[in-house]
Amino acid sequence: MKIIRSKEFTAERAWGAVDIANMHGITTRLHWTDQPYKWHINDGEEVFTVLDGRVEMRYRENGVEQSSILEVGDIFYASIGTEHVAHPIGIARILVIECEGSV
Repeated sequence: MKIIRSKEFTAERAWGAVDIANMHGITTRLHWTDQPYKWHINDGEEVFTVLDGRVEMRYRENGVEQSSILEVGDIFYASIGTEHVAHPIGIARILVIECEGSV
C-alpha cells in the first residue's frame, strides 16, 4: 500500500521519477519536470496524464507535426508508433503508464 502526494513530489533533475507500480511489465511512474523531453516512439502504448501544471504535447501524424496543450486532468494516449515529445509549461507532474523499459 502506498499514498503518494503528487503535488509534493520533486526530483533532482528533469523527468526524474518515482516508481509507483509494476504490474506484469506495465509500469506506473510519477514524473517531475521543468524541461522538454525528447522526440521518441515508445516500445508499446503509453498513457500520459497531467496531474499538476500544463504541458504542450507535440506529436506527428502522417509526418505532420501537431500540438495540443494538456491541462490538469488531461490524458494523452500514444498508440504504438506515435512519435511525440512533451514540453512542460513551467513545472509539471505527470503520471505515465507504459511498458517496462520504454524510452
